Amino acid sequence: MSTKVVQILSSEELRRTLTRIASQIVEKTRDLSQLVLLGIYTRGVPLADLLARQIENLEGINVSVGSLDITFYRDDLDKIGLRTPAKTDIPFDLTGKTVVLVDDVIFKGRTIRAALNAVNEYGRPEVIRLAVLVDRGHREVPIHPDFIGKKLPTAKEEIVKVYLQDYDGRDAVELLGN
Repeated sequence: MSTKVVQILSSEELRRTLTRIASQIVEKTRDLSQLVLLGIYTRGVPLADLLARQIENLEGINVSVGSLDITFYRDDLDKIGLRTPAKTDIPFDLTGKTVVLVDDVIFKGRTIRAALNAVNEYGRPEVIRLAVLVDRGHREVPIHPDFIGKKLPTAKEEIVKVYLQDYDGRDAVELLGN
């Protein structure tokens, strides 16, 4: 049986979606000088960079960006198997900051739960918000994104793939299923 591929966002739609999310982050942030974007490995890292660039284009403000590896904070390593951790790069204290965690797809919510635990190692932010490109539902923990690019109801066995130019040579979001 072959896998059915449905394009959810084209390159242009992805660009517009990131512009909208960046605008929403700006609107909801009281003091942009205190804003920090933390990308969650893997695709959340380049998404955080793209959002920071878009916020700079909109507001003329450089936004601090970091990257967060949550491997050692996961509660499901026995199910997902061994992974080689990436390097967390947060070269600033998060205390008092408005932190926006950035991820590509939210599914069960366990990655975000782990990210919240990891953030505590780097200070005590004033507020933590969550931006995701795609919310596909099926939460197992009570976590809800503040900024959502696309709500996409899926079957549990379907897969959402995010492709980004820096990693994959193209920008797109696709749904894979039977």
